[in-house]
Amino acid sequence: MHPFLSTLFKIAAISLLVGAGLSFVNISAQDILGSVGLSPLQLWIYMLEFRDWAIPNMILGAFIVVPVWLVIYLFRPPRAG
Repeated sequence: MHPFLSTLFKIAAISLLVGAGLSFVNISAQDILGSVGLSPLQLWIYMLEFRDWAIPNMILGAFIVVPVWLVIYLFRPPRAG
């Protein structure tokens, strides 16, 4: 399995186990959010605001990063194999 996919699977499995353990002792996501002063709606709004900020900045950065990466990739010496 690809290392990235393997890592994602491990994170998902551990998250499931931790979530089940917290649920077993009657701790919910809303309880944790409330302890830091957030509601689920506020968290959702913050996530949407982050998305609205991040996507345009990622596209803007890609205008520089992708051509630079492409030039470096094209001029890199071939690997022996």
